[in-house]
Amino acid sequence: MRILITGGAGFVGANLGVGLRAGLGAEVTAFDNLRRRGSEFNLQKLRSAGIRFIHGDVRQRDDLEAVPGSFDLLIEASAEPSVHAGQDGSPAYVIATNLQGTIHCLEFARKRAGALLFLSTSRVYSIPSLLEICLEETEGRFEITPEQRMPGISPQGIAEDFPINGARSFYGATKLASEILILEYVHSYGLRAIINRCGVIAGPGQFGKTDQGIFTLWIARHHFGIPLRYTGFGGSGKQVRDLLHPEDLRDLIFRQIECSGEWNGGIFNIGGGRGVSVSLREMTDLCREIAGRAVPVGSSPETDNYDVPLYISDCSKARRHFGWRPTRDVRRIISDTVNWIAANQQALAPLFKAESGNA
Repeated sequence: MRILITGGAGFVGANLGVGLRAGLGAEVTAFDNLRRRGSEFNLQKLRSAGIRFIHGDVRQRDDLEAVPGSFDLLIEASAEPSVHAGQDGSPAYVIATNLQGTIHCLEFARKRAGALLFLSTSRVYSIPSLLEICLEETEGRFEITPEQRMPGISPQGIAEDFPINGARSFYGATKLASEILILEYVHSYGLRAIINRCGVIAGPGQFGKTDQGIFTLWIARHHFGIPLRYTGFGGSGKQVRDLLHPEDLRDLIFRQIECSGEWNGGIFNIGGGRGVSVSLREMTDLCREIAGRAVPVGSSPETDNYDVPLYISDCSKARRHFGWRPTRDVRRIISDTVNWIAANQQALAPLFKAESGNA
């Protein structure tokens, strides 16, 4: 099997490439512009796994068209993933990467790939709708109440029919627009495709920042002894996300590849679900225990316009279609990340210490 992964030197792309190479014996090509901080750190990892690397940019059609050969599968994992992208100036880069890049990938897939797997995001759901979820506040976190006013929400989390009307960030908007175009390619050209709306992916190999990858950054700050801060929703640290280990995403894709009849434009929410969810407050306690170090944690009550108090993926549809559920819990994600940082401390310290403003 021949697989092309755009964004293939990034956290998710590199982990998937190595996993697919080892698990399927696939011939994997990673395509990346290396713009994302830390992505060059993954090149040796790719080479060691026998993965070919091609330097290129999905924004440039000619770069992608210059990739030699044809492929059985194109995994579109490239993205500008920050929810704040474009807020401090022009949104040109996030739109060109996340939307124009998808168009280039769609054309490549139509001509030279047997199928397209698109890694979308939970950020396609609108912020106003997410803020309308009925919650209760417990000692350590926010929780979804049993009674809700909107469709697609239950104590299990947010399902695929949750409302998408309203603002969501340039990142979310470009991903949603990409999803719509993929469905048109499925309808018009018979393109075989699956769309995975991923929640928070966290674990070893991620170079977390305050605006994306916050949970990995939380772990790294504990390891290196750098202060943190709870921000928003009263500054209590009770906001909740579900986490997904990259190996659980890899296991899902193994199952999706085996299910040839499912590549008809299906959309699936993918995340850790209620069982692999955590608040920042709970994350602090776990990091202190597993990393063996406590750091000062401040508090700022002001809430960012793009923050939400809770997001948990309801993965029931993926479970029904693929028999998949995540098996790595929050403790495993933290432990694996701590071990990765410890094993690469000298190389990683400058990257994480550069992101030393309070999170």
